[in-house]
Amino acid sequence: MDWLSYLDPLLQGAWVTIRLALYSTLLGAVFSFLFGIGRLSRSLPCRWASVALIEIFRGTSLLVQLFWLFFALPVLGQALGLDLRLPPVVAGTLALSLNIGAYGAEVVRGAIQAVPRNQYEAAKALDFTPRQTLWRIAIPQAIPEMMPSFCNLAVQNLKDTALVSLIGLGDLAFQAERVRNFTQDSVGVYTLLLLMYFGMALVLAGLMRLLETHVGRWRARGI
Repeated sequence: MDWLSYLDPLLQGAWVTIRLALYSTLLGAVFSFLFGIGRLSRSLPCRWASVALIEIFRGTSLLVQLFWLFFALPVLGQALGLDLRLPPVVAGTLALSLNIGAYGAEVVRGAIQAVPRNQYEAAKALDFTPRQTLWRIAIPQAIPEMMPSFCNLAVQNLKDTALVSLIGLGDLAFQAERVRNFTQDSVGVYTLLLLMYFGMALVLAGLMRLLETHVGRWRARGI
């Protein structure tokens, strides 16, 4: 069996990986802002909840988080009389997005806190509310500073998607393992797997750099 014959199942898995990476990165960005802004909140319960979630998802293994959502959560739900079973794609997306969100939250928090103090003083002089100051002054200036770190997190998230193969989701790693078991060609299959992940990571990094450049121009224009 030649290497070209491996491409069809691997490309099918790659499409699943791309969608999973896209969904989890976008949802992870939402969690990053929720947790990051929550950590800076004046509300003590909100701040404590954000800190707890950040530390839990940064301090535990992504693999364990994935297994807990897919295997343990339904058992807990059954004990409570609830149906909490998650499809593999939902469990995988949620685990990846919560994990990237916890790391991204620190990026958001640091970037917001790095906004010069005089910007906040100017907003106060203009009688802005704290919410207006956050959304109109702090976040627009902080977003360009977040972009390089978010780029790294997005690429890392793409590579982490390989873990979802362990809960039966037919992603690239899952399809590669099926082909390897059938052909016993570890060298060929895993070489193609490396090249495909590397290619996807290069494309993703390029897209993120384009987005970073666009955001930088947006900031320079003061829009």
